[in-house]
Amino acid sequence: MKASTFVYPWDVNGDPEAPGRIASLGVQQVTLAAAYHSTRALTPRHPRRRIVTAEHACVLYPTDDRWQGRELRPYAAGDWAPGDAFGEAAAALADTGLEVHTWVVLAHNSRLGAEHPDTSVVNAYGDRYPWAPCIAQPATRAYLVDLAAEAAVRPGARGTELESLGWYGLQHLHAHDKTAGVPLGDAGMYLMALCFCPTCREGYGAQGLDADELAAAVRAALEPLWQGTVADEGWAGVEKLLGESNAAATRAWRDETARTLQETAVRAVRAAAPDGFQILLHADPVTYHVGANPGVDPEHILSVADGVVVPCAGGPALLTPFAEQGREGAVIAANFGVVSGMGGSPGTLASDAARARELGATEIRLYHAGLASDGDLVAVREALAAL
Repeated sequence: MKASTFVYPWDVNGDPEAPGRIASLGVQQVTLAAAYHSTRALTPRHPRRRIVTAEHACVLYPTDDRWQGRELRPYAAGDWAPGDAFGEAAAALADTGLEVHTWVVLAHNSRLGAEHPDTSVVNAYGDRYPWAPCIAQPATRAYLVDLAAEAAVRPGARGTELESLGWYGLQHLHAHDKTAGVPLGDAGMYLMALCFCPTCREGYGAQGLDADELAAAVRAALEPLWQGTVADEGWAGVEKLLGESNAAATRAWRDETARTLQETAVRAVRAAAPDGFQILLHADPVTYHVGANPGVDPEHILSVADGVVVPCAGGPALLTPFAEQGREGAVIAANFGVVSGMGGSPGTLASDAARARELGATEIRLYHAGLASDGDLVAVREALAAL
């Protein structure tokens, strides 16, 4: 069962022992960040530092001339990853025999939203989400497609994993979030993710909805949740809060917007890539879910991409809808956390991976070799040897 671990360039560059240490885990592949969001990360074994603060979303390589004269363009990294940080790390990892794939974060960019606020998702209250570019806007879509193609197809890479290629919502996953005081649940999170920027307002209109009336309906539907009422789970909860017809119309607009962006981005990557280049999407099989693993229709996405990377931190159940498609040759990679301090469970990796294989997983992903403690890495090494 092929295994790959996620790695940042700063885990490798400046640490000559890092490539060999990663290869010794028993993985065959590394998924190396080429475009990433802002973060604060540990480097527990690096000879020169212990903390990296990536102050904003950036690309980790020099961009080409496709961005000249464009308002929306990727940002270069600061001193946390200067020059061609990706290329330097990729070469060192490949020298150990590891297969290198790119890790590309797309619709998650706080600096873009801060400098170009009109690109952001706007909720029903008029609040902007600067970390969440609205994927319906034509200029934003063009930016994301070109970023996907450039960041994915780096020299030496044999494939890519595209993260956040879909709608993002209230979840931010970087700043000191103080948003858990009211339990919004699945339904509330969906309502808080609905965008009311000018492009989305037109989109709702094309679905037969008045955007102002819809925004008012969303606010009214959320009011009981602010008062502590717990919504019904799943899509039934959305329909109960918003009404079946309103819910269906919003989902039709958002599903079509995400699908067409995913199709366009994958085509752009294929056009730029050599033959045999593998394209995977981080994905959730529930289409209305948002975030780093955006919702997709399993049948559709496996007809577009070569496979998916599926979050399994809460168990492997999300693998089943993808496996049930029976798509020959499709990669279904189960993504497990192996950093104990971040909720991962390296000690149960062997049994978790075995269960994932029973449910249709063809590969596993390990988050994250650079962040894990020495003890976590020992457990990973033992689990992969057992597999």
